[in-house]
Amino acid sequence: MAKKKKQNSEEEMNGYHREDQYNFRLTKSISEKYHSILEDLGEDTHREGLSKTPERAAKALQFLTHGYALNPAEILRSAIFKDDYKQMVIVKDIEIYSLCEHHILPFFGKAHIAYIPNGRITGLSKIPRVVDAFARRLQVQERLTTQIRDCIQETLNPLGVAVVIEAKHLCMLMRGVQKQNSVATTSAFTGAFLNNPKTRDEFIHLISTKLF
Repeated sequence: MAKKKKQNSEEEMNGYHREDQYNFRLTKSISEKYHSILEDLGEDTHREGLSKTPERAAKALQFLTHGYALNPAEILRSAIFKDDYKQMVIVKDIEIYSLCEHHILPFFGKAHIAYIPNGRITGLSKIPRVVDAFARRLQVQERLTTQIRDCIQETLNPLGVAVVIEAKHLCMLMRGVQKQNSVATTSAFTGAFLNNPKTRDEFIHLISTKLF
């Protein structure tokens, strides 16, 4: 019988083992920079609470920006199907978590997305994945909104695309103007949503209605 692998780490000794998949060299490089920043702030990087913080922060930053490694158009193309459906397809209340590129502080909220098929549809789960692919980067809400719109329009060539994002920005809540109840709303439209007010109004009504 094969011997069980020896558990050396404190976590393993406590019956917990986790394997993280991160670029070792990148993690080391970012960790060293976080270490220097903490020291510049006057912190003791050797105390128990901070000893592993630089490495944790380096891994967290890689996860929060992993969208750079994703191709949103390919995500849509991975599940495209021919279909004659020509009514509105809406996926609303998609959770968004991103980092503002101005202060590298989080902004978070919801995206509401619709498109009108033109002979082709995509898997419903692909739309939130496209949102994540763009959101998991250093962003501004305005650009995030148009990137999602353009990706869906250029990849699926639908009769129209609508995107609305509502988000709270910690750079406004925690610092600067410090307005705790402020919400930023951005929108972007193409085709029928841009040219037909009735279609756009129907979209706004449907994303504002709670059906469940």
